[in-house]
Amino acid sequence: MTLLRRRGAALAAALVSTALVLTACGGAGTEEPAGTAADTRTVQAGNGAIKVPVAPQRVATIGNTTLPFIDLGGKPVGVTAESDSDIALLPADKQATYKSATILAPSADQVDMEKLAGLKPDLILVQIPESEFESIKARLTAIGPTVYFGLDAEWKALADGVAEAGNVTGALSAQKAEFEKRRAAVKEKYRGIIAGTSFVDVIRYSSSDPGTFAIADIGCSEIARDEVGMKLPKAADGADPLAWTALPFEQIRELSKYDVITYPVDAAGRPTEPFVPVIETNTWKALPEVSSGHAIGVFCPGNNSYGSVIRYLDSLDRALATLPATR
Repeated sequence: MTLLRRRGAALAAALVSTALVLTACGGAGTEEPAGTAADTRTVQAGNGAIKVPVAPQRVATIGNTTLPFIDLGGKPVGVTAESDSDIALLPADKQATYKSATILAPSADQVDMEKLAGLKPDLILVQIPESEFESIKARLTAIGPTVYFGLDAEWKALADGVAEAGNVTGALSAQKAEFEKRRAAVKEKYRGIIAGTSFVDVIRYSSSDPGTFAIADIGCSEIARDEVGMKLPKAADGADPLAWTALPFEQIRELSKYDVITYPVDAAGRPTEPFVPVIETNTWKALPEVSSGHAIGVFCPGNNSYGSVIRYLDSLDRALATLPATR
């Protein structure tokens, strides 16, 4: 009995020693089982305080979180589909990242939950209408930690939240610094023009009715107005965006009350395909802004992430540089 007890004590001591080693390793993030306090952290989101992995490896993105996460260097394992036109605006490496992910659904309200579960995500990032989220919230959270952002989240707040939850804050810091640098440069370089010029941003969508266009006050227009300080028309507080109202081509002539017109072009500087019918009208060609060089094309790859906004600022810089000294 004495020998057995000694052997038992020795074995117990060895087990305790091993446990201490594993615990120490777990504290370093190598051996501790997933889901414990040491390898998770808490982030604040639209759906409350959510525990997420310290360094998530298998991130799924639903709705508007896909492009910001990819922009920050994230590589999602599953995504809800983005339009071909939006994907075409991404740099080549970001397009490849998107195409390597599993498509979970053509839209956020049609997510294939079995397919999502099969990807075994350790983090799910979501930005969709609240009503849609509530209808799938229970199924998402049963699959993995789910971080939700409401549609009222401003683009900078969305980038912050996605970066924190997805553990890509290093890329975010670099992008923020570059954004501030580019924004300050544009504001200083064109300070006189910005202060003394009225602008209007016009757009036409692929879904627009024939013979119509719109005045843009959302998207990149918001960046020009809110971040650069350009004077651009916008909807009254509480009203629908001006961009939602289709205007007949006959109203193109009314754009002449503004000093400068900005219109959408692609990355190569060509008018976007939906906008071509506008510039082909005689009414457009007769505008004094057009004939005097005060209609300028600007490339807008998006306004929901720092990377795309930086690219927009670069295009705006080049466009403003083409304005004649006097009208």
